[in-house]
Amino acid sequence: MSKIDNNNAPWHRLKRASTPRKATVLAIGKAFPRQLIPQEYLVEGYIRDTKCQDVSIKEKLERLCKTTTVKTRYTVMCKEILDQYPELATEGSSTIRQRLEIANPAVVEMAFEASLACIKEWGRPATDITHIIYVSSSEIRLPGGDLYLASELGLRNDVSRVMLYFLGCYGGATGLRVAKDIAENNPGSRILLTTSETTILGFRPPNKARPYDLVGAALFGDGAAAVIIGTDPVTGKESPFMELSYAVQQFLPGTQSVIDGCLTEEGINFKLGRDLPQKIEDNIEEFCRKLMSKASLTDFNEMFWAVHPGGPAILNRLESTLKLNKGKLECSRKALKDFGNVSSNTIFYVMEYMREELKREGGEEWGLALAFGPGITFEGILLRSL
Repeated sequence: MSKIDNNNAPWHRLKRASTPRKATVLAIGKAFPRQLIPQEYLVEGYIRDTKCQDVSIKEKLERLCKTTTVKTRYTVMCKEILDQYPELATEGSSTIRQRLEIANPAVVEMAFEASLACIKEWGRPATDITHIIYVSSSEIRLPGGDLYLASELGLRNDVSRVMLYFLGCYGGATGLRVAKDIAENNPGSRILLTTSETTILGFRPPNKARPYDLVGAALFGDGAAAVIIGTDPVTGKESPFMELSYAVQQFLPGTQSVIDGCLTEEGINFKLGRDLPQKIEDNIEEFCRKLMSKASLTDFNEMFWAVHPGGPAILNRLESTLKLNKGKLECSRKALKDFGNVSSNTIFYVMEYMREELKREGGEEWGLALAFGPGITFEGILLRSL
């Protein structure tokens, strides 16, 4: 659709005014590594690269690849990296140094590209950014990626920086909640929130003693995302498209071991409990109603849904439990299909698809952004479409 001047566009009359002093999303951007992998080629490549000879493992990975619903993913891992670091494909090798040599610059490079795209859409100088929030579960160093990113973007040296490390899949939603708090308590501030993830830290040969490694190989991808958050958008200079009305974080007591990750000499080891979808199903309705009550909302199907697609089972359980109409989670399913689970980034890919969906006539005013991760932690944001 061609761009039309806002003052004359028919749809502009339907745009909603933002609430004074409420945080809004002013721009969004994303970036990915160069290597794109269609899902139908993943198994052969993974088995070849890890020199796996076990036919049963290959068959299991083939089944998993079909059930994930993922069609394409991007990845930092490539032949050149494996040629340089063949020990990454060797069971039992101490490779944390090598993994960080790859991951640390890769995540900042992707974050930089996503941030540039976001700033370009925003339309204001990078020096107008007052705060930066950097989210990643894929790098470890001092100083962190936030400083490298701020320097490469040419931000002011007094920009306020916040690092959010190793939150996993709910990290992007946590970043939105923190950005909302900063924006609403610092009038005139503009927060760049960027997330960046790579699976390099978790790449390893398959082993029957680690069944979740195959789930990760079939489901996760690499990439970055960025948004700019602020209150009271400047008329004529900024174009807010979503308002962050209310945010809640909640953990489920006694569930720390359901999603378990630890850093070892061989990288990150993950374990995922089979009861994760059930735990989410048992608690999701009460959590959603807590958010909805802030706007006196009661009908799940009168809202839009931006849900982090941790996997198809979680989306299916949520859809069934809340009795959502078919298509309500389409943006989440599309993000999963196009990019895989990209951890903290994925919620922003869903929101970008949702932005286009809400431009249609009759688009819902209110919606929910939801993400789930280790803890088990729920992050939720009551959204208002502008």
